[in-house]
Parts: sequence; structure tokens; C-alpha cells
Amino acid sequence: MTAPDVLSRRALNRATLARQLLLDRARRPVPDALEHLVGLQAQAPDAPYVGLWSRLDGFRTGQLARAIAARDAVRVPLMRATVHLVTAGDCAMLRPLVQPVLERAFAGQNFARQLAGADIDSVIGAAAALLAEAPMTRAELGAELGSQWPGRDPASLAYAVTYLLPVAQVPPRGIWGARGPARWTATESWCGRRLDEHPGLGQLFTRYLGAFGPATVKDAQTWSGLTRLQEVADHLGPALRRFRDEAGQELLDLPDAPRPDPDTPAQPRFLPEYDNVL
Repeated sequence: MTAPDVLSRRALNRATLARQLLLDRARRPVPDALEHLVGLQAQAPDAPYVGLWSRLDGFRTGQLARAIAARDAVRVPLMRATVHLVTAGDCAMLRPLVQPVLERAFAGQNFARQLAGADIDSVIGAAAALLAEAPMTRAELGAELGSQWPGRDPASLAYAVTYLLPVAQVPPRGIWGARGPARWTATESWCGRRLDEHPGLGQLFTRYLGAFGPATVKDAQTWSGLTRLQEVADHLGPALRRFRDEAGQELLDLPDAPRPDPDTPAQPRFLPEYDNVL
């Protein structure tokens, strides 16, 4: 068996920049870019605008603002339990897959300890009914739930909902030039579509490689917050190409994904807070 090719740090750098549309600015619509990148980190509301400006030729803020206003792009807690900006279609696919990540993240919070012994399913059901009436901030949601669960910490009740119930942040949050608190509503009603009932981890893994590869299984787990992805990689088997890095670690990649020459020039790019590549 032929030994896998070794990719230098510089070769990996150029590959990552190419996948992230940072080696050359791309000419593609905003939704296509968001799906190619498997979303943009969006904890800072304006960050995706800067990220797309650095990636897309001719990008204008209105292109993304209109997509968010039209609900074609949505701000939701996803990978690593952090807010990402994704298309409505990707939200439907990704959100069910990262439910274990959000559950684990919540379980490690003091909010969960404050709610020990509470019927969390009932809390989630009550919150879903409230959010069906109107989007709410965590403070508003906590106040309403606190009246139903007296003696329980209102903030903890609200955080339980935004971790465990599929929710989205609504405009004006995320609109360039506008300001507003983070108001939450149910993802399915906001996007006008149901979450996927049978999303595939294999699709998530290959999408990740398309945006960040070549990469180790551990890299994919760090990015997503999921565990046991080695089983997914093994199942994909011959569909993936294998390399080694300079330390001997196995790197996986899509066979036809771009891997530019390591000497390819890379121009400076301005990156926002929490950018994908950071």
C-alpha cells in the first residue's frame, strides 16, 4: 500500500484559505457562500458582514441584510453551542445534529444546576407556547416562566429554553446598521419549515471537509462539538482521500477539493471577531 502524501503546514494553510474563500475573493451569491462555509460564526452581530466582505467579490451589506430580513438566512445556536448565521435549509439540517452538543453544554452550566429537579420538558413546552405568540428576550421569557415556576431562577429557565429548544434570533438583531436585543422565537415557525427528521452525520462531516479540510477527525469534533466522529469517517471510507501532516497525524479530505500549491501567494485579509478560521 502506498504511504499517504504528507502535507506541510504551509500546504494546509493554503488549502484552508482556499476552502474559506480567503485565498481569492469568490463571485457567488450570499446564500451559496453561507452554505459552502457551513455558516459563519455570528456571536458578534456584525461579524458575518465583515467575513463575507473579505470573501466575496463585490459584496454589499444589503445583500446579507435582505437575506436575514427575508428569513433566507437565520441566526441560531449551532456548532459548539455558539450562534452561527446559516441558510434556512442548513438550519433544518444542522440543528437536529447538534442537539447533543447543546444539551451537554447546558448540563455543564450553573443554569442547569439551578433547575435541578425541575420538569424541564414542561418548561420547554410552556416556552414554546409563549414564543409562538411573539419573539421574546431571555429576560422577558424568564419573567413569564418564573411566574409559572415560582422559586426557580428566571434566568436559568430562559437559558434552558435557548439551549434545549430549537430557537432563532429575529431581526433587527443581525441587520447591518440596526440595533436591537436578542429576541428569540421557534426555529421552525420562523423559517417556515420543519427540522430534518433524519439528518446525516456523514453529510455534516463531508460538508465540514469541504469548508475546512484537509483535517483530522479531532478537528471536525472540535469544530462541531460532536463526539465519536471516527465512526462516521470510517463509514465514509473510500469516499475520502487520506494524507498525513508533518506530525504523522491522518488527515481526511474530499478527493476533488482544492489543495493549492504551498507557494501560492496569499494576500492579507481582514477578519472579524470569532471568524471561522480563528
